[in-house]
Amino acid sequence: MDFIGELLDTRYKIVRQLSEGNFGETYLARDHKRPSKPLCVVKRLKPKHTHPRVMELFEQEAIILEKLGEHPQIPRLLAHFAVDNDLFIIQDYVAGHTLRKEIAPRKQMAEADVKELLHDILEVLVFVHQNNVIHRDIKPENVMRRKHDGKIVLIDFGSVRELGTISIDIYKMIRTSVVVGTPGYIPTEQAKGKPRLCSDIYALGMMAIEALTGVSPHLLQEDPETGKLMWREDVQVSDAFADVLETMICDRYTLRYPSASETLQALTATQNLPFFSRPILPQEPKAPAEPQISLEPELATVILPLEEFEFELANIAEKRWFGSKPTYDINRLSATAQCFIEDLNDGLTLTMVSIPGRQFLMGSPDDEPERFDTESPQHSVNVQPFFISKFPITQAQWQAVATLPAINRTLEPEPASVKGANRPVEQVSWEDAVEFCARLGEKTKRKYRLPSEAEWEYACRANTTTPFHFGETLIPSLANYNNSSLYSTDQGNHWQTTIVGSFPANAFGLYDMHGNVWEWCGDHWHENYQGAPIDGSVWLSTDDYKSRVIRGGSWKNSSRLCRSAYRSWNPQDGRGNLLGFRVVISLSGFQLSL
Repeated sequence: MDFIGELLDTRYKIVRQLSEGNFGETYLARDHKRPSKPLCVVKRLKPKHTHPRVMELFEQEAIILEKLGEHPQIPRLLAHFAVDNDLFIIQDYVAGHTLRKEIAPRKQMAEADVKELLHDILEVLVFVHQNNVIHRDIKPENVMRRKHDGKIVLIDFGSVRELGTISIDIYKMIRTSVVVGTPGYIPTEQAKGKPRLCSDIYALGMMAIEALTGVSPHLLQEDPETGKLMWREDVQVSDAFADVLETMICDRYTLRYPSASETLQALTATQNLPFFSRPILPQEPKAPAEPQISLEPELATVILPLEEFEFELANIAEKRWFGSKPTYDINRLSATAQCFIEDLNDGLTLTMVSIPGRQFLMGSPDDEPERFDTESPQHSVNVQPFFISKFPITQAQWQAVATLPAINRTLEPEPASVKGANRPVEQVSWEDAVEFCARLGEKTKRKYRLPSEAEWEYACRANTTTPFHFGETLIPSLANYNNSSLYSTDQGNHWQTTIVGSFPANAFGLYDMHGNVWEWCGDHWHENYQGAPIDGSVWLSTDDYKSRVIRGGSWKNSSRLCRSAYRSWNPQDGRGNLLGFRVVISLSGFQLSL
């Protein structure tokens, strides 16, 4: 039913929707059985099954929330109940703003301010951990600054959202299909489904580093030798405080502070703060300016408004055997990324996702199963930041641009063999794709192009080193490909292109990087990486008509040819029902304006 305006449980009148995600929906409501009809928050969870054990867990979580609500800086539980197969949690509404308005990209907070912020959060978290509860999703969006007194409030405990992901396995055992947490803030043990109290400490440490550096956790680079995150060189911070943060974000949980209490004691030892919180004078929050980014290619500088989008990513966590057939556990996580939206015409848009620059290993290691010599030698490449289209170019997007005035050649408006506005365009040559970029660039006054081979592989891997960005293998529920290979055993072939975005994204928020259609790159084909550029640029040869690189595999290819490292070629004037592309824009420098 349409919830807006409904009277839930004859008491809570739904005012508007606040958010929606993989776990359910959150609404703002008014309590019509109290004289002042105060605002409250309604969380609607949608378990996949109605097993009695689900209701038992729901009751247990309600008891925990009621206990936690005794703290003045955690929303109170007002009610909990079930309607049909849906579960509802009613909590106090907190007026204020989340810390995402204080911890922002390219904004560096002073050490003293970060210490005080950390101190105030830890004081609340001590109460949570004393009750043996793990928050599971500490991040700026889940910490609020209360309007009337400026105090910190912890919201959105991950264990509640986990109820919305419960499923039943073949032995009727309760399990969850989603690991609750946010990439960048989630530690290794929690990603494996085994959170601990110190998992919250890791997330809080990453949040503090984000506040100091102005860099999102998933964009921080790692030291290639030690694997540690590199952040200290970019900020002015005391050694004592830096050491506390390094202990908080240790990859091995046994080396972290075990809980909030020990962390607060260590922090207090570095500063002249009492062991109780200091009230912060409330301030009317200013309306946030829309984040913007400055592109500086050869064309004139253009300011583009950035938007944040939410997506689901997946990784294969574990292989289990039933008889002679393996099955796989899949972790599904909610994540966010930044993008800008290009208007093509009449509401048709092109989403361009922001990809951070960093160093990565291109090619495959010698011990990767089913690798080819063309993927050698594995080498380090420095890739600069860029934008890349969220999906392969669709037939609707192709048609919109193909009808623009020609630059160097004519384009067939409907070339695809399998029709569908939101299916990827195919039957396009490299030369056709370059013409598409030229026309799009003329329309938008931005320099669109095909990705370099290095940019493509970097975008596909999204900071992974496994054969696929999903993990060590590929299964039909994660990509559109021909599944007969060493890596795959389950049936599920589509035998044609599928609608873009039908499968989970990678950690950058990009879809269909494995399978569906091959994607053209700007590079000429070379038999291996001997002499390849190390700066992520397009690798050209003296023969301008030489074949061009294609990457990613297609619906017709085995998973071996869909691996992140696999590379192939096609004549640049060749077309086929397997060939598509996506587009990029380079960034020679950017500046966020808040």
